[in-house]
Amino acid sequence: QVQLVESGGGLVQAGGSLRLSCAASGRTFYGMGWFRQAPEKEREFVAALTWRGSTAYADSVKGRFTISRDNVKNMVSLEMSSLKPEDTAVYYCAADSTNINGIPTTTRAYDYWGQGTQVTVSS
Repeated sequence: QVQLVESGGGLVQAGGSLRLSCAASGRTFYGMGWFRQAPEKEREFVAALTWRGSTAYADSVKGRFTISRDNVKNMVSLEMSSLKPEDTAVYYCAADSTNINGIPTTTRAYDYWGQGTQVTVSS
């Protein structure tokens, strides 16, 4: 059974940092990514990392967030710094088991999802 379990969310002041982690079990994946969803908004892409080490970031987080992956432990992390109130959302870990090439940045490209972890940035 495939499971993605996120951890590391919480409350932080603007300008602060948080690290999210996602532990995957049940199989390995070509790509892993992070998405977020704020209240009354669509789920949006944040960052992705392929099995080859290629990365992609949303423009809104470039230079502030860093995605990394431990293939041995089957984990992906998201290091978030210089956080802003607009980064407040539920963050979801996602895993892609079908796209060998490319860096998927859409929700439909990912076939497994975690339960989400809340990140709240206060001003």
